[in-house]
Amino acid sequence: MVSAIPLIGGIPAGPELLIILLVLVLLFGANKIPKLARSTGQAMGEFKKGREQVEDELKQMQDEDDDSAVQADSTIDDEDADLETETETEKETSA
Repeated sequence: MVSAIPLIGGIPAGPELLIILLVLVLLFGANKIPKLARSTGQAMGEFKKGREQVEDELKQMQDEDDDSAVQADSTIDDEDADLETETETEKETSA
């Protein structure tokens, strides 16, 4: 026999949701529920803002690392070109 797999993983709906709402009203009272919802929304907004700031800082650090790697590569290329020029000058001088 195959057991039913819920389409939405564990989210209460229908009668379960009504029971949860009733318990909330009994615990906190009807006047405090909007305040709780508002403060929860503000907390979620602050969390999202903080997460975005951290992601932006990580992206900036990654971009700086990429830029420094490109600069290091160009510095190495410049040094190689200088060495080749010095070697050619030494060959011309010795000849």
